[in-house]
Amino acid sequence: MAVVEGPLSKWTNVMKGWQYRWFVLDEAAGLLSYFTSKEKMMRGTRRGCVRLVGAVIGIDDEDDSTFTITVDQKTFHFQARDAEEREKWVNALEITIMRHSTSSKRVEPQGTVTAADFDRKLAETDSYLQIMLEQVQALETRIEACEDLAAKEKYNVIKVTAEAMIEAIKHSIVMLQISKESLNGPVMNGSVHEAILTSGADFNHFGGTGEIPGKSRRPTELRVPDVVMVTPPFLDTPASVDGDPSTSVSPVSPRVPETSYSSSEEEDFFDAEEFKNAPHSPLRQHGSALENPVKSKEEEETEASPEGSEGICQQVITAEDDYYDELYDEQDKEDLGSLEKHGSIIAHLLSQVRIGMDLTKVVLPTFILERRSLLEMYADFFAHPDLFVRIVDMKTPQDRMIQLVRWYLSAFHAARNSDIAKKAYNPILGETFVCHWKIPGMEDSGEKAVDGPCEEATRENLSFVAEQVSHHPPISAFYAEHQTKRITLDGYIWTKSKFLGLSIGVHMIGQGVVSVIDHDEEYVITFPNGYGRSILTTPWVEMGGKVSMSCAKTGYNATVTFHTKPFYGGKKHRVTSEIFAPNEKKPIVTIDGEWNGVMYAKYATGMNEVFVDTKKMPVVKKLVKPREKQAEFESRRLWQEVTHNLKINEVDKATDHKQRLEQRQREEARDRKERGVAWETKNFHEVGEHWVYDRPLQKRLRNPSPVSSGSHTPSS
Repeated sequence: MAVVEGPLSKWTNVMKGWQYRWFVLDEAAGLLSYFTSKEKMMRGTRRGCVRLVGAVIGIDDEDDSTFTITVDQKTFHFQARDAEEREKWVNALEITIMRHSTSSKRVEPQGTVTAADFDRKLAETDSYLQIMLEQVQALETRIEACEDLAAKEKYNVIKVTAEAMIEAIKHSIVMLQISKESLNGPVMNGSVHEAILTSGADFNHFGGTGEIPGKSRRPTELRVPDVVMVTPPFLDTPASVDGDPSTSVSPVSPRVPETSYSSSEEEDFFDAEEFKNAPHSPLRQHGSALENPVKSKEEEETEASPEGSEGICQQVITAEDDYYDELYDEQDKEDLGSLEKHGSIIAHLLSQVRIGMDLTKVVLPTFILERRSLLEMYADFFAHPDLFVRIVDMKTPQDRMIQLVRWYLSAFHAARNSDIAKKAYNPILGETFVCHWKIPGMEDSGEKAVDGPCEEATRENLSFVAEQVSHHPPISAFYAEHQTKRITLDGYIWTKSKFLGLSIGVHMIGQGVVSVIDHDEEYVITFPNGYGRSILTTPWVEMGGKVSMSCAKTGYNATVTFHTKPFYGGKKHRVTSEIFAPNEKKPIVTIDGEWNGVMYAKYATGMNEVFVDTKKMPVVKKLVKPREKQAEFESRRLWQEVTHNLKINEVDKATDHKQRLEQRQREEARDRKERGVAWETKNFHEVGEHWVYDRPLQKRLRNPSPVSSGSHTPSS
């Protein structure tokens, strides 16, 4: 029968590293067996095996060689030689999984998994996580010491891959924890749950047979997934040519086992002994559902909030002449809740995607949308405009860099003021968003800003405009300026999203350039990545990645690292930063804290201070003109029907209006293609690989217009 075989490396906890193994994939049996060598395979001495019925394949974001198989409450980690070899294995595995998910017969399951088993697996996964963290720290040290720019860039690529692997490990811990807690209640994709999925779902994606499980079993144990018997005993497989994964004919093969196993389990596979026989989970906290089933109303309300949610109402500074928009100015605090109640929709969505797939063209269900456009979300970078314009007031290059970092670290919490993962609207090509802010404490002369991006703004206001300049790839460009302070930001972001199996990663590719005109300084900044975690249960958001800020003229530079949260001994939303003087390797300032909380700074001089406290800093409300006065393609007017129906929970009507906008965009693109006409942007143009504003303040100061042209907001 047809098999695929070849060498892979498998992670073993005993050796704490990768070990070479010879793998044999039997497509007919739905079994991946592995041996210590090719010779042992010929003798039939199997080291372990992975049953593929009901298995889930996972890859690490932007990692070109590793992948995982999760089945039978175990996660196996594999490493191929390169991206091409991994692709061969993943494709063959997915075909095998799909084949047995649609044609297998169910038999009575055997064996149970207890809470102690989950505790051991959690400890094992955490050990793997700690190893990776130490390796990344060592790599960071090497990068800092490297003077060769080309080599440094290669190291950074490796570091990004390693950080993505860390996030994948964290996902494993998340799912282990969720599965363990499900011993006491419903879960998604397990055998302990009520029948919540409808017949419209594609159950094959989850490795099932299309049947809906019945009532949950005893709360003290979790049944092993159903065993599939599809073939009689088979014989060993002859060797393939040159060690590459290939197809051959196998005369002999071992019997299909009842569950996946690794020989490491017989060699003290779980090396965290303190958790091995623990009566309680190391993650279980006092007052959890397993220990205290009866809760007070206050406890229930507390647990209803997402993890990390503080329940603090953010103070907002509004202007006297502010216009209140009932659709957009009321914050969307509606809890998305568990996606299990949307089982059929999520199942259908996941059946359309594959691991590592770019999600740019995937249409997401309307109920997970946040009630605003992504262009408006970018405007929240300036929720503290006073911190931004204060960069100009600093007397020295060092102080200006420190103030830039202070503003940057304050720029993210307002855009994501809840842990609940909702997605902003994907902007339509040509869509724009225009607004401005009044600066607290700054006297306003009332003189209109000449030729600026916002016609309502004065010279003492911070003006902002954003435009969707490309649809494929999706690129948003934005520009902000303060005419009196003579400071601007010109930037763009290309959002590249990937399906990672248990989460969605969004890479924000692009940069921003902050120009302090009176000092002739330009600061180049980059942006972190965003991650939507636990997409099969209650989604939540975190940020990750290392970003940079640098000024070529002064030589000052800084790094900011958004840390993903380890489950033991770590904090959620942690961020660290280091600021460096020219040609110095030791930072003059180090910063540590939470990007949506308090951040503390320690200076080389010995001084310590609260650097940013987002909990106490009031947000300055952006000023947007009424929708009836906006142009057709301005965000709030463009999406108002979708927003209105989402607000009143008319999801079907919201979906209908959203589809109309998207269909119009497709028809316009088709018409331009037929006429051979290229799309023309309204406020930005491309320079090399970057997008820049057409009429920046620097350009207007050099070539002043004799007559004010007013606002340059897009026309309908």
